[in-house]
Amino acid sequence: MTTTPPIHIGVMGAHSTGKTMLLKRIEMELRGHGIPVARTGGLGKRAALVPLPKMQRHTAASTEWVIAQGIADEIAAARPGPDPIQVVLADRAAWDALAYFHAAQEWREEHPNRLERERLRLLASTRGPKYDLLLATVLDPALPVEHKHDYDARYRTLVDRYTHALLAEDEIPHQRVTSDPGSQARAVERALQICLNEAAL
Repeated sequence: MTTTPPIHIGVMGAHSTGKTMLLKRIEMELRGHGIPVARTGGLGKRAALVPLPKMQRHTAASTEWVIAQGIADEIAAARPGPDPIQVVLADRAAWDALAYFHAAQEWREEHPNRLERERLRLLASTRGPKYDLLLATVLDPALPVEHKHDYDARYRTLVDRYTHALLAEDEIPHQRVTSDPGSQARAVERALQICLNEAAL
């Protein structure tokens, strides 16, 4: 007996640009249509428990861990069984960690090791064909960040720049999502359309 592999939807972008809330909206819409969904996430908090460096201290080792753990989480979420998951929502697609790593290196004014960067890029790219829809949030510096988050504004801007540069350089199909409610609504609608079309086949 063969089963249809689940649809994979990934999101990436700088911190506090609405990635998690966007996936929550998509999840609610899908569940409202009776579509079984699994959502991955929490990679940053779990990396800190290892412990591994994050944000401006992000290293090649922590990048590799985040990419590999994210892939493992997505595979585990697509579990077979009597009630198979039809959609996997990945909070931080594979390239996300790369953007944070490149931004951290520039923030620390470090010269990149070309072979290490290429190896990590190759690792992330192995996941590329799995995403049926990739959403990339766009930083809006005008929007306030919660006071509990002591973010470095320059690093956050670098992450945003590398997020979109990586996608452009590798010509990775994706949909940009800004803070505009219309842009977010279109992203939710696109995800729903893909999932409903697949469910109808």
